[in-house]
Amino acid sequence: MQIYKVGGAVRDRLLGKPVTDIDWVVVGATTEEMLAKGFRPVGADFPVFLHPKSGEEYALARTERKSGRGYGGFTFHASTEVTLEEDLIRRDLTINAMAEDDQQNLTDPYHGQRDLEARLLRHVSPAFAEDPLRVLRVARFAARYAGLGFTVAPETLELMRQLSESGELEALTAERSWKEISRALMEDQPQVFIEVLRECGALKVLMPEVDALFGVPQPEAHHPEIDTGVHTLSVLEQAAQHKQSLTVRWACLLHDLGKGLTPEEEWPRHIAHEHKGLKLIKAVNERFKAPKDCQELALLVGEYHTHGHRALELKPSTLLELLQSFDVYRRPQRFEEFIAACEMDARGRKGLEQRSYPQADYLRGAANAARTVAVQPLLEKGFKGPELGEAIKRERLKVLKTYKEKA
Repeated sequence: MQIYKVGGAVRDRLLGKPVTDIDWVVVGATTEEMLAKGFRPVGADFPVFLHPKSGEEYALARTERKSGRGYGGFTFHASTEVTLEEDLIRRDLTINAMAEDDQQNLTDPYHGQRDLEARLLRHVSPAFAEDPLRVLRVARFAARYAGLGFTVAPETLELMRQLSESGELEALTAERSWKEISRALMEDQPQVFIEVLRECGALKVLMPEVDALFGVPQPEAHHPEIDTGVHTLSVLEQAAQHKQSLTVRWACLLHDLGKGLTPEEEWPRHIAHEHKGLKLIKAVNERFKAPKDCQELALLVGEYHTHGHRALELKPSTLLELLQSFDVYRRPQRFEEFIAACEMDARGRKGLEQRSYPQADYLRGAANAARTVAVQPLLEKGFKGPELGEAIKRERLKVLKTYKEKA
């Protein structure tokens, strides 16, 4: 039995980056031997075990062959005869196909170290094209390591393009796709993820609503970058630079989808794009089964982001409607995330990345003012049921009028 550290742990140590998760491959062992040593089996598809003390994953060396469509369409074979090199060749990228023994001796049959130095994301073998999930994975790695100068090798991008055109991407489950998308959005440069997907043709398959934004112009006075797709990437970039949450980043990606529906003769204006985009945002949310908080914020930001930008001009009654829509009294965090998404939208414009956003404090102040209205005095006056609701609304409106006059 020989045990090797493999994949990301080896890659990140060589890059000088902190190693968090460690995966291990065991060569020359049987399932029975692993169980006898106290390892706990996980998963039914292939032999993976948890270490009895550390809880880290140990997998028996295995080979695989394509047996169906999609990410799960593979047959695995594990035996004591499978070599380390045979196990490594089934991996996606050369930089993930290296192994180390306990003395840190490197096994690198597919030149991963050379590609690390050349800053290239290159596939290990033609078998790369058998797994459509790898299109998303490579784009995610591109987003993670873009800051170090990594790019996708041209021949790998070509395989990704072939996969995108093959229909295999449609076989991915919503859950697997969302796992990769959500992880990619939380990388340092999530806009690179979208750029790579677009470059290989995967974006128009997975998110045609986002792909449709590229080449759609906006008024230069408000959007010096002009192109709506470029603007969306810039908003996403700002969200990452400001360490925003996944919910905010998802909303930033989808906030302008309605502009993709504007007839060309109306360009560069996009009248009512906020409402037109809601059905598209809903479709993308449902396609990937995004978590409920991501879905809700994306729809609210899509509908109300221009209200956010015009906050200082809004009538008190419109401001109150906005606060009610977000249920700021019971869900203050959601309104904070809305404000953050609006600010990222304002900053995601060429040359305006450092602009101030006074609307943020104004909106927070309005929410705090509305929250000062106490219910108890109204109950003591005898209001109840729908009448109580109307009385609360009147008091909040009164408070917001005063707030606007003083602002």
